[in-house]
Amino acid sequence: MASLSESEGTNRGSMWELDQNLDQPMDEEASRLKNMYREKFSSVLLLRLAFQSLGVVFGDLGTSPLYVFYNAFPHGVDDDEDVIGALSLIIYTLTLIPLLKYVFVVLRANDNGQGGTFALYSLLCRHAKISTIPNQHKTDEDLTTYSRQTYEENSLAVKIKRWLETRAYKRNCLLILVLIGTCTAIGDGILTPAISVLSASGGIKVQNPNMSTDIVVVVAVVILIGLFSMQHYGTDKVGWLFAPIVLIWFILIGSVGALNIHKYGNSVLKAFNPIYIYRYFRRKGNTSDSWTTLGGIMLSITGTEALYADLCHFPVLAIQIAFTLIVFPCLLLAYTGQAAYIISHKEHVSDAFYRSIPDAIYWPAFIIATASAIVASQATISATYSIIKQALALGCFPRVKVVHTSKKFLGQIYIPDINWLLLILCVAVTAGFKNQSQIGNAYGTAVVIVMLVTTFLMVPVMLLVWKSHWILVVTFIVLSLMVELPYFSACILKIDQGGWVPLVIATTFFIIMYVWHYCTVKRYEFEMHSKVSMAWILGLGPSLGLVRVPGIGFVYTELASGVPHIFSHFITNLPAIHSVVVFVCVKYLPVYTVPMEERFLVRRIGPKNFHIFRCIARYGYKDLHKKDDDFEKMLFDCLTLFIRLESMMDGYSESDEFSVPEQRTEGSINNTFLGEKTINTMCSNGDLSYSSQDSIVPVQSPFRVNNLLTYSSHASQTVSNELEFLNRCKDAGVVHILGNTIVRARRDSGIIKKVAVDYMYAFMRRICRENSVIFHIPHESLLNVGQIYYI
Repeated sequence: MASLSESEGTNRGSMWELDQNLDQPMDEEASRLKNMYREKFSSVLLLRLAFQSLGVVFGDLGTSPLYVFYNAFPHGVDDDEDVIGALSLIIYTLTLIPLLKYVFVVLRANDNGQGGTFALYSLLCRHAKISTIPNQHKTDEDLTTYSRQTYEENSLAVKIKRWLETRAYKRNCLLILVLIGTCTAIGDGILTPAISVLSASGGIKVQNPNMSTDIVVVVAVVILIGLFSMQHYGTDKVGWLFAPIVLIWFILIGSVGALNIHKYGNSVLKAFNPIYIYRYFRRKGNTSDSWTTLGGIMLSITGTEALYADLCHFPVLAIQIAFTLIVFPCLLLAYTGQAAYIISHKEHVSDAFYRSIPDAIYWPAFIIATASAIVASQATISATYSIIKQALALGCFPRVKVVHTSKKFLGQIYIPDINWLLLILCVAVTAGFKNQSQIGNAYGTAVVIVMLVTTFLMVPVMLLVWKSHWILVVTFIVLSLMVELPYFSACILKIDQGGWVPLVIATTFFIIMYVWHYCTVKRYEFEMHSKVSMAWILGLGPSLGLVRVPGIGFVYTELASGVPHIFSHFITNLPAIHSVVVFVCVKYLPVYTVPMEERFLVRRIGPKNFHIFRCIARYGYKDLHKKDDDFEKMLFDCLTLFIRLESMMDGYSESDEFSVPEQRTEGSINNTFLGEKTINTMCSNGDLSYSSQDSIVPVQSPFRVNNLLTYSSHASQTVSNELEFLNRCKDAGVVHILGNTIVRARRDSGIIKKVAVDYMYAFMRRICRENSVIFHIPHESLLNVGQIYYI
């Protein structure tokens, strides 16, 4: 602290004025790297992934023929025209929603291969300032994965962008909409295994009518337990196991459907004429039967949203190939064949699928159907993992353990805690209802709500991200709502018949997510408002007797500038800091990944002899902290690389006839010490680029070469000394200082806020993973600094 002792007479106010120079935001990132991370797929790999996607993405959509007609006509069929009308509804629902809306439109609205409502939200956060946690800086926009559009002045996109950014309540409403869609999608992950497995297991009773329903339920529960017990093997292995099963399943239902059309007459093919939809509703009118049929037909597109959420596991083109060549044609044949059978055997509508199968292949078909129902569950389970991971990274879910199950594909993950929670809820729903009709009512409600949320989120995405013409946007939303709103009204009428289940599940998860996000935002605001300037810290030495003790102190904070309150609280009570202090800011950005070569930003704060640095570690919502990553070693390596590059930067400036001016004014710090450098480092292989923010002016020097050699020798000695000092400090000990901010509600707060903050949030904080576990910080070098914040 000798440099400060020379200026003890300095006015304290001038120190505050120097704060902008001492601790500026990292405005200049190292020159942007061009090797953008992208997964490249060969033609062979693409076909392989298209085949594998059958076992992960399309299982739910493919098993819908097991229960659609039963739920559409729970009280039986009286007229052939009703079956034709229902089939026509199924055909055009499959065409408009899964095929046109999702496969060819919504799948394109992915965040570099990531799907789901949170991926749409991340896209919007990058193109408009709507994030409720304002921790992004303009340097983040220089990331190669941070793609965004530029807009023309007075364009429609600019007006929409400004409208979204004007009021905080608009940002909150958008977040609430995203959370509703996310929580309902999690409900799908619970209901899909229940209805799929229970429907498949029901085939036992077709050949044994006297069998008790309880036996079917027990079989379904056993299958569910086995399914969830396999999840830790990962999507890659499970996909290879299930893909052949689903392929055989689609071939089976397509072949049986074609056989039934040939056997029972091709008159059902007139359902491809949409006029029969009009005739159906004209004949039924606005009666309960018509809406009951709609609620059942809605189940024909279950699994479509999981198709979008599971996008992170496979490329878009692979899913499009699999759907258009295999899934869609086989589904049309399956439903058409069932309709032909039902017209000839109206009394068998409750179990039309199994009844329509030839006796010679009944039991093989039953085994394949049961296996396919297991696969159907896999689609929504994998989608739930992806959704939870995205919510966790964006500060909307408590920290849970995330396991990366594939070395090739980063999006394939497994979350143990969520897996067992899903198992418990699935078993409870299956054993509690024992009736696929009521589960179907609940399932339809969950599916249509998620689809509506996706439709509404696509509007700003098409305007801001794609910059589509407003006519295309209106066409998309009209066609989508024309199908989804009638289905939504039909499902709402069935709330008392099982439709309340997804609403209860979604409400529970919504409360958990919203409370966690609310308290996370409040904690960040507290950090922002209570931070102190770096100039204040540098001015403490002479006045309070602040001493430097041997060692390195890593101070973790959510702030990218300034000194966190926990650190000022720490040194106020214990006026000593380590010989080397590094402020570590770990933050998540609304991008799917941050390449390793762009992950760390390092900067020196203040004079070199202070040995104070700032390091920002940036992660995307797809990135994982692997167990084999030593975060402490990565930080130290980046710090070492920074010191070496800092000298190279100074030498580079001198060789280009630039120098630091020797300006010194009375009562101020030498301007030479005020320069800061930001270096973007890749600690693994040394790729680097750099920039300098030193105050430099061009000079003409006739002794430029001699000066450069003299400077290089001096700089090399200085770097060697600092690296030696850094290694001595590392040998003396490394301490990780983490803040443990306890959030409490004020005494005058309402009862709802007290329950949410003091009990719910406190309970979630106790059971969730700590940051020290996520970054694998050894307990012997961990120091928690506690403080209480009242909101």
